[in-house]
Amino acid sequence: MSSHPTSEPLQLSLLQGFPATARPNGGPALAAVRPVARVLIESPLPHLDRPFDYSVPAELDDDARPGVRVRVKFSGQELGGYILERLAESDAGQPLVPLHKVVSPVAVLTPALQELAGRVAARYAGTVSDVLRVAIPPRVVKVEKELAGAEPATPSAAGPDLSGSGWTRYRNGAAFLRHLGSGGSPRAALSALQGFGPDGWPRLIAEAVAAVRQSGRGAVVVVPDYRDLDLVQAALEEILPADDVARLTADDGQTPRYRSYLRVLNGTAGVAVGTRSAAYAPVQNLGLVVCWDDGDDLHVEQRSPYAHTREVLLLRAEQDGAACLLAGHARSTEVQRLVDAGWAMPVEAERTVIRRTVPRVLNTADSFEQERDPLARLARLPGAAWRTAKEALERGPVLVQVARAGYAPSLACETCREPARCPSCQGPLAIAGSAAVPQCRWCSTPAPAWRCVHCQGTRLRRGAAGVLRTAEELGRAFPGKAVVTSSGQNVKATVTDACALVVATVGAEPVAPGGYAAALLLDGDSLLRRENLRAGEDAVRRWFNAASLVKPATEGGIVVITADDTAAVGALLRWDPAGYAQRELGLRTELQLPPAVRVAAVTGGSTAVGHFTASATKLLADEGVELRVAGPAPLLQTASTSAAGMESVDVRTLLFIPYAQAAIVTRVLRAAKAAGAAKRTEDPVQLRLDGVDVL
Repeated sequence: MSSHPTSEPLQLSLLQGFPATARPNGGPALAAVRPVARVLIESPLPHLDRPFDYSVPAELDDDARPGVRVRVKFSGQELGGYILERLAESDAGQPLVPLHKVVSPVAVLTPALQELAGRVAARYAGTVSDVLRVAIPPRVVKVEKELAGAEPATPSAAGPDLSGSGWTRYRNGAAFLRHLGSGGSPRAALSALQGFGPDGWPRLIAEAVAAVRQSGRGAVVVVPDYRDLDLVQAALEEILPADDVARLTADDGQTPRYRSYLRVLNGTAGVAVGTRSAAYAPVQNLGLVVCWDDGDDLHVEQRSPYAHTREVLLLRAEQDGAACLLAGHARSTEVQRLVDAGWAMPVEAERTVIRRTVPRVLNTADSFEQERDPLARLARLPGAAWRTAKEALERGPVLVQVARAGYAPSLACETCREPARCPSCQGPLAIAGSAAVPQCRWCSTPAPAWRCVHCQGTRLRRGAAGVLRTAEELGRAFPGKAVVTSSGQNVKATVTDACALVVATVGAEPVAPGGYAAALLLDGDSLLRRENLRAGEDAVRRWFNAASLVKPATEGGIVVITADDTAAVGALLRWDPAGYAQRELGLRTELQLPPAVRVAAVTGGSTAVGHFTASATKLLADEGVELRVAGPAPLLQTASTSAAGMESVDVRTLLFIPYAQAAIVTRVLRAAKAAGAAKRTEDPVQLRLDGVDVL
C-alpha cells in the first residue's frame, strides 16, 4: 500500500502512522500485466482523500478492473474502496499490500462519475469518498445477477410528434426544443405557468427529454420529492417507452434503486429521473440535465459535503457538454444570476399568454380591500377570502395554504403574551389537539400545570394556528363541505375534483387533476417574517407553486393572499417571478450577500473554529487573497451566554468569497481541513459552503 500524492498540500508526512506493509516472501503471485491498482478507499477522514496503490494478485486479475468495488487492508482495518485505474508500476518505492478482495465485478464507478465526484468535492471543499457515498447505491447481489447481459436501449429516431408542444406558449420555448432535437446543448431557465393538466410542467419536462432522446442522447431529471417524481415519471412514460425510464430514489428501497442504477449504467435505460442522488446517475451519452424547483430545500444533500442538486447538474452539464434546463414556477436568485450573466436563456410566456393562463390574484391587505373591510388586516380569514371560498366551493375544490403544521404549534401566556416554554428544556410548548395537554416540541415533556416565569400566569393562548386547527375552524365555517388535510406525515399527492376544502402546509399542496377553483394563501406575513435571508424569495416560490394549481381566470380561478402589500406580494399580483428574482439579486449584489458571493460557514467549538479560521486566512494571505470574515458568533445566543462561557457553546464564522477567488479559497479550505484532521490535536469543525440556512 502506498499513498498517491495529489496536487493539494495535504502534508503527506502526517500519514506515517499508516505504514505500508511489504508483501512477504512466498506471497500470492501478482498479475502479469498492470499489477498495480490505484484505489480510493471509503473513509470519512479528509486527510485520506487520495488514491493508494495496492498490488493485484493474479487470482483477482480478471475482476480487478477500474470502477469495481474492492476490500483492502488499511492500517490494520479492512475498508471498502474503488479501483480508479490499473498501472504497470507504482512510484511508492516499496512493496505494496495486495488487494484483499474484489467485492463485485460490476464497474459501478465510471470515469465520468469519478471526474464529477472530484469536481463536486472540490467545489464544496469535501471528500470524493463522501460524494460517492451519495452517488452510488449500496450493492444488491441478486440485482447484478438479474441484469447480467442486458442489452442497451436504442432510442427511436422518429419519436413522438412534438409539433403541438406546450413549449410553443413560451418565448424561446420552441427554439429550445428544436435545438435539443437537433443534437444541440442549449441552456434555459423556464418559468412554468401551470402545475396540472396536459400543459403542466411535468409534460413540458417530458417533451424536452423526448426531444433529446430523438437525437440519440440520454437525460437526467431531478425533482425535490416523491410527489413530483410520480408526476414526472408518469409524464415521461406517456411519451417514451417505460423501459427507457429509470426511477432513482432512496425512498423506494435499496433493491429498486440499485436495479435502476445498473439499468442506467449498462444502457438499458436512457433516462434517469429521481431525487437528489439521481443527479449522479451514469447515463450514457448524456445530452440533457433538468432540475425542477431548485429553490426547494430538499435539493440540498443533508450529508457532507452538503452539495446542492442544481450545482451538481451545472458541473455535469459543463463536464459532458450537455444541455441544461432549470425550471420552476418561480425563479431562484441563483438561476437569475445565470440568466443575467448570459449563461442561461430565459424561457417565459408573453403577457397575453399569462393573462389567459393564470388565475386572478386578490390581496386582502391592499387599500381597496381595506376600505371595504377595515378589519381584514387583523382577521386570519378576511371577508374577501371567506366569500371567495364560499363561491368557489360550488365549482370545485378550494386550496387553503397555511404556514404551520399541527394544531397549535406555538403557545403564549394569556396575561403577558410571553412565549410559553417547557420547564425542563426551555423548548416551545404546543398543543396537538383541542383537548390535548400542552407538550414540549423539543423533548415531548407534558406541561399540564404550566406557570409563566414572568407573571406567574397559568392560562395559555394560541400564538399560531396550525393546519389541524385551521381545518377545524373551516369545517365550522363551511358546514356540509368536506375538509381534507395534507401535512406532516400525511401528505397527499393528489385529490379529486370534488367540491372540498383542501388545507395544506406550504410545500404539501396536492394536485387536483382539473385544477382548484380557488386558493387561499394564509399566514403570508408569517412566511415573510422568518429570520432568514431567503424568507421573501422562499415565500414567493411557495405562493407561485400553490397558485399554479388553480384554474385560469378565464375559468373563474382566483387566488386570495392575506399578506401586507410588499414587493413579494406584488410579484404574485403581477405574476412576475423573474422580476422579483432580479430585484432580489440586485439587492444582494449591492450588499455582497449570496448568491452575489459564495459563503463558507465554519462551525464548531470556539477554540477549534478560531484555529481553523486563523490557519485558513494565513494560507489565503500567502496566496494574496483577503476575505470578509464575520464571527465567530454563538449558534444559540441566550441571556446567560457570556465571553467566559463561549468555550462550551458552538460558534460559527462566515467567510464571504468572491466568485473570482472561489477556486483558490475552496482549495485552501479543503487542505486546511485535511491538515487539521491529520494532526488530531483539536476538535473537528464542520465546513459548509453555500448553505441555504446559514444566513
